Amino acid sequence: MWPFVAEGVPLRQGQERGQQEHEGAAGRQGREPGGDGEHRAVGAAGVHGVDGGVPAVPASPGAAVGQVVFTAEDAETWHSQGKSVILVRAETSPEDVGGMHAAAGILTERGGMTSHAAVVARGWGKCCVSGCSGIRVNDAEKVVKIGGNVLREGEWLSLNGSTGEVILGKQPLSPPALSGDLGTFMSWVDDVRKLKVLANADTPEDALAARNNGAEGIGLCRTEHMFFASDERIKAVRQMIMAPTVELRQQALDRLLPYQRSDFEGIFRAMDGLSVTIRLLDPPLHEFLPEGNVEEIVRELCSETGANQEDALARIEKLSEVNPMLGFRGCRLGISYPELTEMQARAIFEAAIAMTNQGVQVFPEIMVPLVGTPQELGHQVALIRQVANKVFTSMGKTIGYKIGTMIEIPRAALVADEIAEQAEFFSFGTNDLTQMTFGYSRDDVGKFIPIYLAQGILQHDPFEVLDQRGVGELVKLATERGRKARPNLKVGICGEHGGEPSSVAFFAKTGLDYVSCSPFRVPIARLAAAQVLV
Repeated sequence: MWPFVAEGVPLRQGQERGQQEHEGAAGRQGREPGGDGEHRAVGAAGVHGVDGGVPAVPASPGAAVGQVVFTAEDAETWHSQGKSVILVRAETSPEDVGGMHAAAGILTERGGMTSHAAVVARGWGKCCVSGCSGIRVNDAEKVVKIGGNVLREGEWLSLNGSTGEVILGKQPLSPPALSGDLGTFMSWVDDVRKLKVLANADTPEDALAARNNGAEGIGLCRTEHMFFASDERIKAVRQMIMAPTVELRQQALDRLLPYQRSDFEGIFRAMDGLSVTIRLLDPPLHEFLPEGNVEEIVRELCSETGANQEDALARIEKLSEVNPMLGFRGCRLGISYPELTEMQARAIFEAAIAMTNQGVQVFPEIMVPLVGTPQELGHQVALIRQVANKVFTSMGKTIGYKIGTMIEIPRAALVADEIAEQAEFFSFGTNDLTQMTFGYSRDDVGKFIPIYLAQGILQHDPFEVLDQRGVGELVKLATERGRKARPNLKVGICGEHGGEPSSVAFFAKTGLDYVSCSPFRVPIARLAAAQVLV
């Protein structure tokens, strides 16, 4: 019998304990009662340590111990030397993924449950504490102030991503362990549930982890993360961004094509026999530029792309946006730069056929992001189908595929019947749908959400637990209208709510076909989906 059931532990307690037993790569944190002053907790609400406790978000479960570093480059360098490091940043960006991957754990001053650091860390099963408002990161001096303490580069720090604790010094860890009974219990769970559980995975390694945890496919593969996998890739992306003509932009995309194709081949191979949903490029282009002040960015861009300073500065100014998350991103990129969509679609189809020729069963699904009108989706669908036909003709083989869209703009939910005429599937991006419905910036909610929760203005963080009354109503409405227009419409959700138990229960009752969450939350989602029917 599974211990959580045998002991009669309430569901939420059991799931939280289960998460702690299945923590990230760094292991679990050992507690020493009456530990010395070097091991003081300064994290999560209710934990009193330095300066009475510092609020923080338990963004990704697990525990990690390492030496503090302040840049992604240093994290990679120190890791290559065999050192365990904690990457400390004010906030992370896609450019930091190399260092994030190398770090044992991640600590950020800003951000919440759906910030970049939190989402990426959960996808990797890596410990992360974000939105720690009581710390101050000084990159220039390479120090971080934690409560009344100052830590310098190389000093030891411990994180508990399950509770949000930040602990000074080097704490002992115990490796994660799973009971042998868990596999038996989860097989019973799978016999009961009807809702499919997929995973969000961006690399072949993520895909294998997802499959090992019982995922039935990939519900979200974010192509932008692949662009940061090497210096050659990010340079090609920046050359594409800086290109003044379509011809030069195409040359840069031609350099990216084999990288994308290779990545897709690896993911298809790992998910042999299961569907893989690939989201086309989504984030605003400025996220791919170097960090630093304008002069530093211009200098680096000129060095990497061969542009002159005047052209580089003009391009940076053109990419600058007042509100980039509502700006030039998602399908707007693919419509403005159709060659970008063409390159990604070509990489998907060529990889799918190559794997099929090797005996791998491939089921690609291409997802167009940030659609608000049926015309936007129609433009991209026509382009993707043109590319598919060209690839099928040139390679002498045809494969099945689907094209769908993310429903993450409230307007898209309201006109879901019109969008369903073009889409073969819907996937609710509940992170952005929550952001746009509430009018909350998900990267800034840490400034007021704790106050709202303490005063009862909100019962839950809506980025962690689905707002069923508001956002949930949009999900219901879009599902009903979409299926009225296309009865066989496949409907799922790929936001962070896909791994939260009460949200999963809502999605199951609403009639969705699947939820998709980080690989390490798949067992939780499987259990929650089964409990709806018990």
